[in-house]
Amino acid sequence: MDTLIPSAASLAGDPAVIARAEALRPAIEAASNEIEKTRRLPPALLDKLHEARLFRLLLPRSSNGIETDPITFFHVIETIARGDASTAWCVSQGGGCAMTAAYLDLPVAREIFGNDPRAVLAWGPGPKVKAIECEGGYKITGVWAFASGGRHATWLGAHCPIYRADGSPLIGPDGKQVERTMLVPAGEVVWTDIWDTVGLRGTASDQYTLNDHFVRADHSITRDFEKECREAGALYRMSAMTCYEVGFSGVALGIARAALDAFIDVARNKVPRGAKSPLRDNAVVQSNAAQAEVNIRAARAFLLQALADIWHTIAQPGGKLTVDQRITIRMASTHAIHKAREAVDFAYNAAGASAIFGSHPLERRFRDIHTVTQQLQGRLSHFETVGAWMLGADADLTFV
Repeated sequence: MDTLIPSAASLAGDPAVIARAEALRPAIEAASNEIEKTRRLPPALLDKLHEARLFRLLLPRSSNGIETDPITFFHVIETIARGDASTAWCVSQGGGCAMTAAYLDLPVAREIFGNDPRAVLAWGPGPKVKAIECEGGYKITGVWAFASGGRHATWLGAHCPIYRADGSPLIGPDGKQVERTMLVPAGEVVWTDIWDTVGLRGTASDQYTLNDHFVRADHSITRDFEKECREAGALYRMSAMTCYEVGFSGVALGIARAALDAFIDVARNKVPRGAKSPLRDNAVVQSNAAQAEVNIRAARAFLLQALADIWHTIAQPGGKLTVDQRITIRMASTHAIHKAREAVDFAYNAAGASAIFGSHPLERRFRDIHTVTQQLQGRLSHFETVGAWMLGADADLTFV
């Protein structure tokens, strides 16, 4: 495959959609203290996000979505994260979950997403869960957690292994137990508040429970994007996993951009104790600031160039996402997340005691980025997967 030489247009995304996020950034930043305190996105901010249709970026047009491209999605999430990381995380998670509509029968997709302009789907993993086949659908029982954005969601997903009515596991043609994700109205679950965390507090990624709850068969999906996808658009030839990778790397780079901007203000104005000149005059600080800037710009450029190349290929008639392309997105997104973390660490450490106060923007950025790196998308083990694939060794592609 010939590598695309990206143009300014191919890297820039859809300016009209990105402008909606940019227009909301001041309001998002103004709400950040309330988000942190209440551990929720405020109703007034949610109204603005819905008015701008930012939860519908990856939703099919057939379900009243925007169905944008992944490059535009990245820019939107990065822009929001510069204002508040929790808000960006929720929009990114909601975007990936909205791709579910592409796997549903159209009437069901319209019931859940198309007829409700404020529809949001959220979900999280559940290690001890099950779905038992019954007439017309499934009875599901379990506890799921880490449901980012679940407190403002209208629907929740419950991913389950499937069992027959007699209790035996349902085995697929590949010899593995069949798994499906059940879609349940948010008002039907029982919530438990567990989200007392270091950072990303406003995502309210809480725990929910269902007990012997009936779900219609047509309200269940497989998350394998190649098995049940009913949408022909190029976006749905990408997996939701790759779009999560793109979105959450946007969160990290947005945090880093805001942190470096905040640090520049500190460095220009702060005279450290015992020093005679501002922090900006320190040669070590100057060198490290430059390297931090280069690293996040380079990581961002690599991610965008890789996306532009892959999107150009997928968007062609018959285009299909390959494992090599999935590996590239995983590599670029994980790299971006960790270069962002390094940049924030530099800014926080170099700012000294100024950054330890809750009122200082670097304090929250520091906590947020270190929460991002603890999540699935920030795992350093992804580099092991990439390296194994490069070297022809056995590679676990579960999270690629």
